Order: sequence, then C-alpha cells, then structure tokens
Amino acid sequence: MSVPVLVHSSDLHVDDSRGNAGLEAVLATAKARRPDIVLLAGDTFESNQLSAAVLDRAAQLLASAGRPIVILPGNHDPALPNSVFVRSGIAAIPNVHVLGVTHDEAVRFPAYDLEVWGYAHRDYFDMAPLRGPRPRSTRWQVAMAHGHYEPPETRANPLRPSWIFSDEEIAATGADYLALGHWDRPMRVGNGAVPAFYSGSPALARTVNLVRLTNGGEVAVTREALIWLE
Repeated sequence: MSVPVLVHSSDLHVDDSRGNAGLEAVLATAKARRPDIVLLAGDTFESNQLSAAVLDRAAQLLASAGRPIVILPGNHDPALPNSVFVRSGIAAIPNVHVLGVTHDEAVRFPAYDLEVWGYAHRDYFDMAPLRGPRPRSTRWQVAMAHGHYEPPETRANPLRPSWIFSDEEIAATGADYLALGHWDRPMRVGNGAVPAFYSGSPALARTVNLVRLTNGGEVAVTREALIWLE
C-alpha cells in the first residue's frame, strides 16, 4: 500500500482584490511536487461574500488540480448554508472534500489507509478547533485545525484571540500529523507528542509544507518554495 505524501497550506485568503494568486501558487507547487493529497487548513477564502468571477476561477483551479484536496473552513469562510463552497459549486467537484460541507468531520482515503479529520468553523463565533480526538480507524491519521495555539491556554482572558487550543489538546489527537491554519508565519508548535505545524500563508511564508509519512512511522516535514504564476 502506498505511503501518502501531503502538501499543506492555509490562509490563502482568495478575494476580489487579490484574486486567486495564492491558490494558483499552492496548486502549481503541488503539481510540481506531486503529493497524493493537498490540505488547505482554513481561510482559503477571505469571506463568504465574493464575486462569481473569483469563485468560478477558484472552482476551475481546484477541479483541474489532478489530486484530492481536503479543505477545512476557517473563521473567514465558515461552513454556512450559503457559504462560498456551496454557492460556487466547489463542494460538488469530485476531487474536493470540504469538511463540514461534503463530509461532517472526516474523509477516508482507502488507497493510503488514511483518514483526514477536523472540525470546521460553522459560524463566526468562538469554537474549539480540537475539542476532542477522533478514534483511529486507519493506519494513518491526519488532523486539521484552524485556530490559535497558546501554551498554556488562557480561555478566561476576555482579550485573548478566539479558537484556542493547547499542548494537551494537540497531544490528545494522537495524529500522525496536525495541519494547522490561522497563523501567517510557518511554525512547529506543541510539546512534540504530535507533529503539529502551521504552514503560514502563501503571501507571507512563500512556502508550503511538504509532509512525507513513512513506513517506519516517522513524519518528515519540509518547507518548499511556492511556484508563483504570472
């Protein structure tokens, strides 16, 4: 059975002013690196109020990506009944899986004995991105979350950022890899129990995370420069 290779990005913030440049760059890089699956860990879109032209182009790019894509809706593009994923037809594209829209919490890829799971933002209010681990049912398990890592968490602080998670919640996932979004800068976080990485935004990081799962159980994560299209 094949061992999966993943490309992980987040915070593309496709919008009417910037267009699809970030999405184009991520998918062009994925085409060059040839991963098995692309993970977009939240805020793929700047909002749920985008023009039809921008959404049509995004749908075309996703449909022609040539590989499965798992999208986790974030705080900018939550999985509302009239979200961009529904209005644009993106949720109907066969190779695109939107957590909270096409799948409730998890997508299984039997060819790789892999499950990808995560809790989508479903509104604009606070939520717990890692509110509970998912029992493992496959050889490989990858979790996704869009929120703010804080060690230790300070949920009692009224001025704190929302969507908090902590070292304990990361470790409790038991995942082979945790694909994070919400921070513009790429960074590894957590106490080391689970490989947990922010990819950073394409605009600032200028990279994606290339994640290689191995038969020995190790996870190799490298940052690969984005291929920007003219």
